[in-house]
Amino acid sequence: MRIDLNADLGESFGQWTLGDDDALLEVVTSANVACGFHAGDPSVLRRACERAAERGVAIGAQVGYRDLAGFGRRFIDVAPEDLTNDVLYQVGALEAFARVAGTRVAYVKPHGALYNAIVRHEEQAAAVAAAVAAYDATLPVLGLPGSAWLRIADDVGLATVPEAFADRAYTPEGTLVPRREPDSVLHDPEAIARRCVQMATEGTVEAVDGSTVATPAASLCVHGDTPGAVAVADRVRAALLDAGVEVGPFTGAA
Repeated sequence: MRIDLNADLGESFGQWTLGDDDALLEVVTSANVACGFHAGDPSVLRRACERAAERGVAIGAQVGYRDLAGFGRRFIDVAPEDLTNDVLYQVGALEAFARVAGTRVAYVKPHGALYNAIVRHEEQAAAVAAAVAAYDATLPVLGLPGSAWLRIADDVGLATVPEAFADRAYTPEGTLVPRREPDSVLHDPEAIARRCVQMATEGTVEAVDGSTVATPAASLCVHGDTPGAVAVADRVRAALLDAGVEVGPFTGAA
């Protein structure tokens, strides 16, 4: 039994620091590095890629809407052609820093509002899939199981990696509870660790209404900007190992 542990990194900007990238890179096996549209600046992205390369952590392009002010967590009705070009731009920018660090972009993961939108938004899902396929059709993509995004990505020949979230509450439909709602983000490391072991070993999680939701996942995400993210990631990894689950990059992301 094996699962990847990923976190969002490279989200600081100028003099503002968000998250502890160095500490998280000691724990996770894949790093979703911001690409400058929702967060991050060139110096932040280069450092994140260098530190990930030093530690043998897989680098993923964390692509999002052009929304620095909203941290990429606001839906934007982007024309499909423009969204495709935005994603190409972001992946290419991060690839430059990854190459200079002696590694490469190993996968693509949408961020924030874009991630949630393409669970159902067929046009935008197709636009993102078109960008990845045009750039490098061998790149795996992360997404929510059952989403339009993973279905369309699979249709165009991309390798799809189903993902579950360590620190987010789930609806009975298997989607994430919107951040504007109470208790949408979880903070108790012990409770989070227990549900991660359940997701990794049983492929299920308890939804907010108490029902059981299927969460088939090859990767678990801990949000790097959540307060206490390092402690959460540490506890999750330890609990997985204690349960006999190997923690390592998903196939294709090494």
